[in-house]
Amino acid sequence: MKFKDKTAVITGGAKGIGAACAKMFHDEGANVVLLDVDKEGPLSPAERWLYLQCNVSAEESVKQAFSAIQVTFGEVHYLVNNAGIQRYGSVTETSAEEWDLVFNVNLKGMFLCAKHAIPLMQPHKKGVIINVASVQAFVSQRKVAAYTTAKTAILGLTRSIAIDYAPYIRCVAVCPGTINTPMLQDSFALSPDPGEVMQECIDMHLTQRIGEAAEVAALVTFLCEDKASFITGEAIRIDGGLGISIGGSKRDEV
Repeated sequence: MKFKDKTAVITGGAKGIGAACAKMFHDEGANVVLLDVDKEGPLSPAERWLYLQCNVSAEESVKQAFSAIQVTFGEVHYLVNNAGIQRYGSVTETSAEEWDLVFNVNLKGMFLCAKHAIPLMQPHKKGVIINVASVQAFVSQRKVAAYTTAKTAILGLTRSIAIDYAPYIRCVAVCPGTINTPMLQDSFALSPDPGEVMQECIDMHLTQRIGEAAEVAALVTFLCEDKASFITGEAIRIDGGLGISIGGSKRDEV
């Protein structure tokens, strides 16, 4: 029960990485608060569990959510900024509305949640904020201009929070590679041959597989433990080796 009597807030907690983080925190004794635009959470109502419908890109919605958290649990010890969306297109193909939508959810949402969580961390002089970015903050692909730019900007936000609220509050960016989530499956479904696209994704990773949400959740919860207390302001990749090999001709090892 690593997080007994502690409160963890997870955005985008209805499915995927967020839901996996919520379950892991709850299994380790934490009070868990899920914020999501969906109306229903991933688990049945349970003790130490609060699900709040919240639009993280709207400050009034975020403010109301954290007011409810304060009433229910008093303090916040961990914030996992996980809510995110994907839109495809190059700069010339992306509308201004799509660009704003991606940035409002993927970046502004993290800023707003941190803004309202930090005052609930400061009284006990201890807290951890995990910003879920992406391996695409380091390497990218075609037709993801808004997404990769927003995910890259998260690294700057992470450093700023780590500097401004040290030494009591730590902030770390977690940067997943391809993870088996509903959002990934939705992206595969856009292709005429989803199986072929999935195999391409597998082949890009040195591990020759895509990751699972529970693996990302394990890293997130580790970073919130006291044994990780010397880690702050960093971007940590959990990507199966995606992007570190430039390929080239194949030959037998000698």
